[in-house]
Amino acid sequence: MAYQRRTKDQLAARVAQDIQDGSFVNLGIGQPTAVANHIPAGREVILQSENGILGMGPAPAEGREDYDLINAGKQPVTLLPGGAYFHHADSFAMMRGGHLDICVLGAFQVSTQGDLANWSTGEPGAIPAVGGAMDLAIGAKETWVMMDLLTKNGERKIVERCTYPLTGIACVKRIYTDLCTLECTPQGLKLVDMVEGLEHAELEKLIKQPIAV
Repeated sequence: MAYQRRTKDQLAARVAQDIQDGSFVNLGIGQPTAVANHIPAGREVILQSENGILGMGPAPAEGREDYDLINAGKQPVTLLPGGAYFHHADSFAMMRGGHLDICVLGAFQVSTQGDLANWSTGEPGAIPAVGGAMDLAIGAKETWVMMDLLTKNGERKIVERCTYPLTGIACVKRIYTDLCTLECTPQGLKLVDMVEGLEHAELEKLIKQPIAV
C-alpha cells in the first residue's frame, strides 16, 4: 500500500494535538512556528517566544501584520488577551529556570539516545553560534523535535550518533516527522504512530535503526 508524507501543516497539527491544556510552550525558529496555527479550539496553550513574548497567538491575517510584534524568527505574530512582551533577559530566565513545559525545535540530526544537533552543520557559512537553542533544549521539561525524516538528499536525520555539533545531550523526548512519530527512551526508539500505508519494517529500513512497538 502506498503512503503519503505529512505536509508541513499536517505535521504542525500532529504536534499541536499532543500539547496538553495549560502547557507553557516555546516554538523554535523555522518549521515549529506553524504549530501556533493548529492549537485545537478550546485548549489553552501559552506560547512563549525567545525574543520576549508570552501569550503569543497564531499568525495574523494577511494585511494585518504588525512588524513591531514578531517571533524569534522575525515572523509577524499576534498577542492573545492577557499576553505580554518583555526584556530578552527575562525570556531567557524563563527558559533556563525550568518554567517551560515543552519546547518544539527543528533539527539537523537526532541520535537514538535523544542527543540533539540543530544549530550548525559545520559547513562554511553556517551560523556562528548556538543562540537560545541550547537553553531551550536543556531548560524545558520536555524537548520535542519536528523535522523531515530524511534530508532532501535522502540522508538519515535520525542517527546512532550525531556527527554535527551538539545542542544538547539526551534531551529529546519525542521526534515528530513527516512519516512517523517516535519516542526516545533509554532502550532506544519507540514507535508512537506512522502514516497510513507505511510498514514497520520499511520504516526501520529508512532509519536503519530498530524501532520498538
